[in-house]
Amino acid sequence: MAKRTLGEVPSACQQRLLTHYGPGARVWLDAAPDLLAQAAERWKLSLGAYHDAGHASVIATAATLDGRPLLLKAWTDPTRYRHEVSALQLWANGPTADIVEAAEDLAVAALELVGGRPGGADRPQREVQMVAAALQGLHTIGRRRSRPDGLPLLADHLRTEVLPRIQQRVQAFDFGPLRPLVDATFPALAGLQEDAGRATVLHADLYRENVPFDWSGHPRLLDPLPMVGDAAFDWAFWTVYYDLGCGTDGRLAAAARISRIPIPILAPWCRALALDGLLFYLETGDPRAPRIAEVLSNLSASIPRRDL
Repeated sequence: MAKRTLGEVPSACQQRLLTHYGPGARVWLDAAPDLLAQAAERWKLSLGAYHDAGHASVIATAATLDGRPLLLKAWTDPTRYRHEVSALQLWANGPTADIVEAAEDLAVAALELVGGRPGGADRPQREVQMVAAALQGLHTIGRRRSRPDGLPLLADHLRTEVLPRIQQRVQAFDFGPLRPLVDATFPALAGLQEDAGRATVLHADLYRENVPFDWSGHPRLLDPLPMVGDAAFDWAFWTVYYDLGCGTDGRLAAAARISRIPIPILAPWCRALALDGLLFYLETGDPRAPRIAEVLSNLSASIPRRDL
């Protein structure tokens, strides 16, 4: 009997992956439904439906024979599959989703469906404090356990990707009224320094949608872009991007308090990541550009900061 497939990958997901990976991803997108079907057959899962929420992968719901809900995730890039699965396995029994099955030949994994539904359970009132504690726990595991080989280095990411693209965009764009803000922020990027004593395995993609809550009200960090480097990067990313333009000061205070990294050290990392985002949003015409410009302006203001 032929395997059941979910049919064509949703058009929005196709377009996003083609934009990200280029036209060469078309062949993989055509094969993705069969990859998910092969994984479901191998692991005796029933397929549900595609779940598309802006991911850089193809995701579908599934269930075990006894009805346990899962997510099936298929990666376009086998290297990205290996890095993400390696990190989640490193963080096993920590504040992440469990990997139930993984197939390197397919670049597909079955993961626990946090909260029993896409997006997770309801968020508690103390969301910020709980996510900060979970991130600190993730970093602690990354320092104490043996790290998998081959994870990218934050230093390389900054040197070969982030700083060159910022420099290129700073030189190429006409920023209009935002030029003084960009000019005030850009020179300090050269002074960013990693502290080897804070090195750990980073999540590096700490948007709110990547932190669902389980039925017990605990955050579970998903969809990492793992790297090895200074924990200050993760705290800065979380501060700026977790809920862009909302509660930034509160997250910065929580980051300093929980991580014990002083605000004067975290703030330059925050400004670097905010500037990178601003330039990207301006280049792509993203409507979030004014919001992140305001975040960068507030982070760059000469206001007293204390080590919380």
